[in-house]
Amino acid sequence: MQLSEFIDHTLLKPTAKESQIRLLCKEAIMYNFRTVCINGCWVALAAELLQNSKVEIATVVGFPLGAMSTEAKIAETKEALMNGADEVDMVMNLGWLKAKDYKNVQNEISRVKKVMGTKILKVIIETCYLTNEEKEKACELAIAANADYIKTSTGFGPEGATFTDVQLIKKTVGDNALIKASGGVRDKATALTFIEMGVSRIGTSSGILLVSIA
Repeated sequence: MQLSEFIDHTLLKPTAKESQIRLLCKEAIMYNFRTVCINGCWVALAAELLQNSKVEIATVVGFPLGAMSTEAKIAETKEALMNGADEVDMVMNLGWLKAKDYKNVQNEISRVKKVMGTKILKVIIETCYLTNEEKEKACELAIAANADYIKTSTGFGPEGATFTDVQLIKKTVGDNALIKASGGVRDKATALTFIEMGVSRIGTSSGILLVSIA
């Protein structure tokens, strides 16, 4: 197992500059990371920089709050795909979830996935804001809408991925969806523990540190 192949090399800061995105892509090639995970305005640039590499492009939709309209998320997804994105990490509408408006939650995810076809959709459920019951329901709705991954966090909430949450998510989804742990994964031991627990992808801005430590 190569840890690098689990890593989405991430830069989602609102202050990110073109020079930093160029460096991120260069690092992703150098360290053989699975993807770069970037904001939508940088997708076309990343597609140009990564066109002759194995590194794929993940971008975020409805980020980081998830509270914009479904049509806005769909439009954002379409543009990302047109510009070269391979994967989309979409934030679930947590207000709808907490209000038990499950029909709208599932419909939104389903419509975004329909636009994506066979490309990978990860649904961010932002666990730090949810009760255990809400986390389970969020996973169930995402699976029902054909999402490929459940992602723990945006990295912008008060808490990121935890072992407890990943354990709960894994118990809920079984083999019906994959899991991405993100937010606060800054050391190799934590990353490896998540992988042992069944996580298929690690979202982190500390990827180089993780793979450089013996």
